Amino acid sequence: MTMLENAAYRWLDWAREIQALAQTGLHYATNEFDHDRYARLSELAAEIIHTYSDLPLEGLTKDFLEQNGYATPKVDVRAAVFQGGKILLVREASDGFWAMPGGWADVGDVPSRGAAREVREEAGYQVKATRLIGVYDANRTHGRPLELFHAVKLLFLCELLGGEAATSHETLEVSFFGEHEIPPLSQLRTQPRHIADAFAALADPGKLAVYD
Repeated sequence: MTMLENAAYRWLDWAREIQALAQTGLHYATNEFDHDRYARLSELAAEIIHTYSDLPLEGLTKDFLEQNGYATPKVDVRAAVFQGGKILLVREASDGFWAMPGGWADVGDVPSRGAAREVREEAGYQVKATRLIGVYDANRTHGRPLELFHAVKLLFLCELLGGEAATSHETLEVSFFGEHEIPPLSQLRTQPRHIADAFAALADPGKLAVYD
């Protein structure tokens, strides 16, 4: 990323940090004055994002004020599933691009099992997570996709146990691709570095997990 590209999205970094401070402040506020101040900070974060994007102010304000407790990153789980040296990808209904199966981790769910569940729901296959490939800062990616909240991505290498290809309301197609056959990716969900790390983990059983 160039310096110019980085500077162009500083407003998003600032808005995220202000929102996180406001959310944590609201959680610990002990009087109505502090509550009002932190609520106003949350509104300012929403106004910043609304000004520099096409997202509606009312919806942003509502989303931010509905966040409760100490502000922490959300967790995204993804599964790297291989068959014959090719990786499983699904074409997302939301944007028409491809990604490794996955989604937000559910409260109370074991992350590795959550990744396996996402494969079953989005692609029709039964899998079992066998290794952690990597832990990624999901917000620091080339192109800086617009995400309101900070997120961490966990990528698991999974063993294919059974099932057959099946789409869902979230996916339009399900297919396996070679390392040099990767179609256009859904950048909010899967980055080229995630694909490369998955193939590297497949090729080297002793490879340690990568991390940001």
